[in-house]
Amino acid sequence: MASDQTGFSRAWLVRGVVLVLIVSLIAPSAVSAFTYEPTNLQKGTIESPADGTTVISIQGFKFAGQSNGKKPARLVGVGPQGDVEWIHNGSNNDVTWFYDVDPLDNGNLLVTGTRKGGTTIYEYNPETDERVWAERFDDVHDTHDADLINNGTELLVANMRNYNTTSETNEDRIFIYDREQGEITWEWQFDDHTDWTEDQGGTYAAEAPNNDWTHVNDVDKIDDGRYLISPRNMDQVMVINRSTKAIDMRLGSDDDYDVMHEQHNPKYLESENGTPTITVADSENDRIVEYAKRDGEWKETWKLGSSQVFNWPRDADRLPNGNTLVVDSNNQRIIEVTPTGEVVWEFYAPWAPYDAERMHLGDEPDGPTIADQDAEGEYTVNGSAGLTPGTGDRLTFSQWMSSSFAGTAISGPVDAFANRWSKIAPWIRPVWMGPWDFVGVVGAALLLVGWGLAELLYNRNRITNGVRERLA
Repeated sequence: MASDQTGFSRAWLVRGVVLVLIVSLIAPSAVSAFTYEPTNLQKGTIESPADGTTVISIQGFKFAGQSNGKKPARLVGVGPQGDVEWIHNGSNNDVTWFYDVDPLDNGNLLVTGTRKGGTTIYEYNPETDERVWAERFDDVHDTHDADLINNGTELLVANMRNYNTTSETNEDRIFIYDREQGEITWEWQFDDHTDWTEDQGGTYAAEAPNNDWTHVNDVDKIDDGRYLISPRNMDQVMVINRSTKAIDMRLGSDDDYDVMHEQHNPKYLESENGTPTITVADSENDRIVEYAKRDGEWKETWKLGSSQVFNWPRDADRLPNGNTLVVDSNNQRIIEVTPTGEVVWEFYAPWAPYDAERMHLGDEPDGPTIADQDAEGEYTVNGSAGLTPGTGDRLTFSQWMSSSFAGTAISGPVDAFANRWSKIAPWIRPVWMGPWDFVGVVGAALLLVGWGLAELLYNRNRITNGVRERLA
């Protein structure tokens, strides 16, 4: 009897310790629910005023097409000193997600947005907060970028998730829509001009080839009849020819993550001696990179940042002053940095900013290449105000994991886990819950599941006898 009582007491002691651990892990998130104030639209570091107004498109977060009021989609105009000049909400304009935004010569903006089941592209006047015109494409389910070309008479559109249910084939494409004729007059399909198979493109294509094959997220006219495109899932950017439909230039290849990994918004530049150069937000690698084509080969000339600095950057524009305007998407901020990585202008813009442009510079500011600035090399970022964890001196859980296990035998798998966590956690974590509080809740949930399994194992005989008695 004494032995049974001792075992009984130890069991309850263990239960008590586990319960205390669970409560201690959950308690910070409970406090956050009442006290946490998420970073809103606000300035960070302002070492030098921006040159004019910066327009930011903020994607926002939705679930099953429904809005999340705490993670809104909007366009924001920000003044040189980081003051908010205007805000445009897409909910009343047939838009659920905002993506690319292009300044036009008349001071207005070309806006690309989507909703469940279609795409809306329109010209927006920030001064009057009105749409000048709009084109709706109900059969174009997801578009991240569209450009006005040929004096505004045509729309150049990157059309992803274009699965033909009748033929059961992917028809992801680039197309040109004539606004005067009201019809598509030219298209370039990936399936016709590449040798990719439908199971290429990473997990997106392998798991759901009818949903997201190439994920072509950007298209830019770089000169007459040549377009720079970014099939993100294929880890490369290409220049295609409108007349011949040939691929004139290509940087990167599928699964060659050393060059790029699921990139966004590449920019084509040329150095003073005519060297082709591409600057790109290398999103999954958490960096900004620049490549120059020398003697027929691409050479990496500049690398900025890492997972210790950026979290899924999605845009990088070279400004005329030689600095680079970067959208650090999952860190909810936009920064202007010098070629050596010093932050001179910073603005925080939740939730998930996608694109940023200096309005008076137009769609492509075409600043000098890194080579022309004699700044080739690898740099980190310094000088952030650090208003969100991970952007200053405070480490996120992912950064702490990577740094803690660096140089050990398990650093590889730990880095892989940390990278996945950093990309997924911001999208599922409640906005009022801090990053470390969320880690505590996940830990408590895992501990609770383990406790439940242990109780089943410990009480297996009692449970088995009880089931038998009921069956009898």
